[in-house]
Amino acid sequence: MIGAFFDIDGTLYRNSLLIENFKKLIKYEIIDEMVWLDRVRKPFQEWAIRKGDYENYLEDVAAAYKDAMIGLDFRTVEFLAEQTIEQNWEKTYVYTRDRINEHLKSGHKVAFISGSPDFLVAKMADHYKVDDFMASHYVFDLDDRFTGEVRPMWDALNKRKAIHRFVEQYDIDLTQSYAYGDTLGDLTMLEMVGNPIAFNPNRNLFHKIQHDEELRERVHIVVERKDMVYRIDPLNYKVEF
Repeated sequence: MIGAFFDIDGTLYRNSLLIENFKKLIKYEIIDEMVWLDRVRKPFQEWAIRKGDYENYLEDVAAAYKDAMIGLDFRTVEFLAEQTIEQNWEKTYVYTRDRINEHLKSGHKVAFISGSPDFLVAKMADHYKVDDFMASHYVFDLDDRFTGEVRPMWDALNKRKAIHRFVEQYDIDLTQSYAYGDTLGDLTMLEMVGNPIAFNPNRNLFHKIQHDEELRERVHIVVERKDMVYRIDPLNYKVEF
């Protein structure tokens, strides 16, 4: 069986599902806006003017989001997760959206592997009719309130474990399989499959590919801007600082 593994944030979805849900919780006054102003505004502004690192920005947002969510009941979280996905699920890149459909039509096992919360990724997976998903697991207690514990899926180690689980579950041949990712958190996904695609890679991932001979020969680099899709040769492409 051939597998196709997709990161979501920055790879399929053009932003971050967690950030959109964070904003929704603030809009409905479930979370105090001061949480964003005190903990997220500065890293967001630095990223917005490209003086900050994207992955560090997302880590700061995820930490503030987790702390602000503590004690929220699952029904509230689930309701606003539904609202978030309904308003955002189509705001995706054409290239990866089309690739999902092509893989499904070909009978491949398609799975999302995402660092966003599981209650968001599950709904995204339903909309795209993919076979399975693994995401950051937010733990709720027996009273259905968020405990503050998160079992992450945004790092390379856990994404490796996720693929191993899918291999065992679906008898997937990794040598024939595909993976799509945009940051170093997706590196193990790209390393493990026969057909790795770095889609809109950030600088750290691009440099890793460019300076690793084995990766450089195998990884396809694809960039989508406006209504154009480009393939980039890492050997003949220079990143300006």
